[in-house]
Amino acid sequence: MNYSASDLDRIVKDIAEEMKERTDRGEVASYIPELARVHNSAFGLYVIDEAGNVGAGGDFDTPFSIQSISKVFTLTLALGKVGDHLWRRVGREPSGSPFNSIVQLERERGIPRNPFINAGAIAVTDVILSGHQPREALGEILRFMHFLADDESIKIDENVASSEQQTGFRNAALANYMKSFGVIDNPVNLVLGVYFHQCAIAMSCRQLAMAGRFLAHHGVNPSTGMHVVPAERARRINAVMLTCGHYDGSGEFAFRVGLPGKSGVGGGVLAIAPGKASIAAWSPGLDAAGNSHLGRVALEKLSKRLGWSIFGG
Repeated sequence: MNYSASDLDRIVKDIAEEMKERTDRGEVASYIPELARVHNSAFGLYVIDEAGNVGAGGDFDTPFSIQSISKVFTLTLALGKVGDHLWRRVGREPSGSPFNSIVQLERERGIPRNPFINAGAIAVTDVILSGHQPREALGEILRFMHFLADDESIKIDENVASSEQQTGFRNAALANYMKSFGVIDNPVNLVLGVYFHQCAIAMSCRQLAMAGRFLAHHGVNPSTGMHVVPAERARRINAVMLTCGHYDGSGEFAFRVGLPGKSGVGGGVLAIAPGKASIAAWSPGLDAAGNSHLGRVALEKLSKRLGWSIFGG
């Protein structure tokens, strides 16, 4: 549909107000103690389109732990380093299993099903770490986020990172299992240190939507006109987001929202309307698959009202 800048902002604000009133909010992630402290009443939504028009509602400027949404950006960095060689150690297929499952790794000889489940993301982080000290690798990831969002205030929440390191036993099991098959090159403790810290990056909906713009605009950062990635790579990252970005809830998200998206257990969702807009939603309460419940509901409403589903209005 055609809309004005004021239409976009009104639609987003209407949806945010509706989400604030809803009582079906899901459950806040409790297995990471710092995330369990987040209040479940929060909701934010931010949209920035190709022309730079913005729609913003609710708690769109409140930072939250992006968690697995970071995997979109580390995947982009790893592809920049090694190109399609990455796919020799990480697959591109939906998992149909929980994000922290070890079952498929055993059956498939240590090759993670895709880069968005935890095992796959740990393998991607290993690629970024190679040739660097952990502090250098983390610096590279943070600088990339600063560049994409045009915001140098984005930082790592050290309390969340510490909380994850103290409770990340299953991730340690995944990493050690992949190491036994030669999928991980670097020392496991160093890879996990970088992984836990990248997941603990704190961003607001505004910052996250800004960072995702290159995926909505054929690999170009519209602020600078610079190519972040080739158009083909942006298209392929979006494809993996569509099929794998919500773990074993990816089919439901594609069915209802019809956009590439990546969720995190901090309650955030980055969604991309290719050629149209970058969108970020945040609601800490999760559904049974570990995805933001009201984030998905809000994005379904937004996609319908604007006719942005990639499958047609």
